[in-house]
Amino acid sequence: MYFKKLLTTGIVMAATASLAFSVTAQARTLKIQTSFSASHISLAHLNENWIPKLKEMTNGSLEIELLPVGAVVPHKETPEAVAMGILDGDLTTPSYFSGKDPAFALMGDLIAGYDRPEQIQDFCMHGGGKELLQKLFNEHQPGVHVIGCSSEKREAFVSKVAINSVDDLKGLKIRTPEGLAADVFRRAGAAPVSLPGSEVYSALEQSVIDAADSSAYANNDASGMHKVAKFPIYPGIHSMPFMQFTVSDLAWNKLTNTEQQALSEWFIAAYDDIRVVLDAKDKELVARDKAAGKLTIIDWPQGERDKFRKIAQQSWEAFAAASPLAKEAYETHVKFMKSKGLL
Repeated sequence: MYFKKLLTTGIVMAATASLAFSVTAQARTLKIQTSFSASHISLAHLNENWIPKLKEMTNGSLEIELLPVGAVVPHKETPEAVAMGILDGDLTTPSYFSGKDPAFALMGDLIAGYDRPEQIQDFCMHGGGKELLQKLFNEHQPGVHVIGCSSEKREAFVSKVAINSVDDLKGLKIRTPEGLAADVFRRAGAAPVSLPGSEVYSALEQSVIDAADSSAYANNDASGMHKVAKFPIYPGIHSMPFMQFTVSDLAWNKLTNTEQQALSEWFIAAYDDIRVVLDAKDKELVARDKAAGKLTIIDWPQGERDKFRKIAQQSWEAFAAASPLAKEAYETHVKFMKSKGLL
């Protein structure tokens, strides 16, 4: 009797272990490299609030591990790493890949193009942006599957001098990324200076530059930019980076239809939330700084923003002429923006 009970117990335990192994074997963790630093507010929010939600949405069958910028490969090499299976995917800005095709610059940050980040998500998911990104990767890096693209914030602008209009940009030394952003500011009469983000604070402090294309208001506050640049422009006038979410074809094809749908819905829901969180944080800090009176926070009137957009259009058109896909990207943007009354 004892041995019979022991045998039965053993069979049950073995079956339970087998079932647990089966469930574990089916669970999958996607390693996704981001363009966020390890301490970035967006990465922290996603890890704390949205990584657990994906697990819930898929009943534990699918998880994501979000890696900081450069954790596995340099930031400009994530498409190759995704296509080769070194990474399962990336959550990053397409502008990093403009060396492959100028179209990536137009899909990474249409300088001065959109008024609000939710407009970018609308363009991406309903205005042809996602499909165009997929076409770019099919051409230049096959093996990458685009789940979607969106934007989380409008970047603010830090300045040591008051810039109240387009005309005030003339002659100023402004730190900008190379490429489209630098071209726009050059056309507006400024003198673009290429510097890594790590050198912006010291360059402002030493008056090497007058102003800088930097980051969101909250990030600029955290990094101390407003200690030396007391005339921030908020909301910003220029940059609203796109973020792409991709996985490898190999990883995508291994997911069930339910998991694929959950991953797509997760991305949009996460970015709907993160925009609200970052916007609220920026507004909280802006209200605090206005009350303290230590900063002069400048908000350009819509007429000046429209004037700057017209200057930027010249740069968009110049980049559009650089390749057939860049031309298609430009035309896709313009068609969508006209439909929304932005042009």
